Amino acid sequence: MNILLKNIVCNGTVSDIYIEGSVIARIVTSADDPFGQIPASGVEVVDCQGKTAMPAFVNMHTHAGMSLMRGIEEDVPLKEWIDRIWEVESHIDGDFVYHATKVACLEMIKSGTVTFNDQYWFPLMARKAAVEMGLRPVISYVVLEHNNKEEAEFQKDECVRTYEESLGWKDGGIFSMAFHAIYSVSEEMMLWSAEFARKHGLKLHIHLSETEKEVRDCMAGHNGLSPVEYLDRLGILGPDVIAAHTLWLSDEDVRILGERKVNCVHNINSNTKLASGYRFRYNELRDAGANVCIGTDGCASSNNLDMLEAMKTTALFQKAWRENPKALPLYELISLATRNGADALGLDTGRLEAGMQADICIVNTDSSFFLSPGSFLSNFIYSAHSDCIDSLISMGRFVMRNRKVEGEESILRDARKELGKIM
Repeated sequence: MNILLKNIVCNGTVSDIYIEGSVIARIVTSADDPFGQIPASGVEVVDCQGKTAMPAFVNMHTHAGMSLMRGIEEDVPLKEWIDRIWEVESHIDGDFVYHATKVACLEMIKSGTVTFNDQYWFPLMARKAAVEMGLRPVISYVVLEHNNKEEAEFQKDECVRTYEESLGWKDGGIFSMAFHAIYSVSEEMMLWSAEFARKHGLKLHIHLSETEKEVRDCMAGHNGLSPVEYLDRLGILGPDVIAAHTLWLSDEDVRILGERKVNCVHNINSNTKLASGYRFRYNELRDAGANVCIGTDGCASSNNLDMLEAMKTTALFQKAWRENPKALPLYELISLATRNGADALGLDTGRLEAGMQADICIVNTDSSFFLSPGSFLSNFIYSAHSDCIDSLISMGRFVMRNRKVEGEESILRDARKELGKIM
């Protein structure tokens, strides 16, 4: 059934939004009557008086299957944290990832995310969970073989098999390629992953320059080259690359990332919580030509998947370390969480315009957070919390209404059972 959102504030004006199938067909001001152009039957009319429409968020770096690992290791640096996580992950299976991804999707729905760019194990089970929840997952096959040749050959075969299966996906999900990082993947496998991605027109999702140690170790092992310079020397960097973190960057790194049009994903909550750093060079990357996006990272490091919180924290740190309150204006900040991610993935979403995918947050402004005369974006990002998101439309279908998600109780119940396997 098609949907007509009546009397909703859209792009600053009280409007009616007509959704046909999965697409925004028309947006008209409420002073005009769109019913003359809309079929009389087969349309659900929803009165949205007192509510505002926003593009649904695009979370550009997640490990959704880690949603059941919150707090599993706290107050330690990244190296110790990773060692502990890898130990836990040795005990998980596809069922665990399926139920954990369901929990992640539930949280993303409640906080306004429709599209998420995921990198985790058992990708087919993660996709199954996300599609069942009505979201748009970008699911990576992750190469991580620790320089083990036998494991590398196994992963190549598994990647090809998974890609071929993805060609038959009819009910949603986008397949992409990934390798973990330069310190956990051999040069041969990084090159193989990049070649495979480009041969099949896939995105390549990687971790890059996350810590100062990563940079120091790379320079020591590769004749003074930074991780960015090293990957560029290998010919891996390009507009198809989605590089998570990109935190420890020289001026030359910034120039390369901009010139290669790399999509750089900032993960402020994870970076600061693990004490990896906070001086993300947003302005420099933007000006150099890189496409900058926001991600939450996984729940084991950032502890939630709330893009609204990630936006606020991103802006606060940019203003603080630059000592400049104008460092990240609101209109740029919202783009980092919506259209920039959509552009990185080549998707027609992230904005409220006719012809775009109907991925829409319906925000309830009837609360103390929206009483002030400040702009909607100011109140939304700096004052409110994600529970102001009343309903969520994903690809033209409601996946949450009035803060209610179908099957929420059973999702949590099943997840508690799965937790017993690793606790």
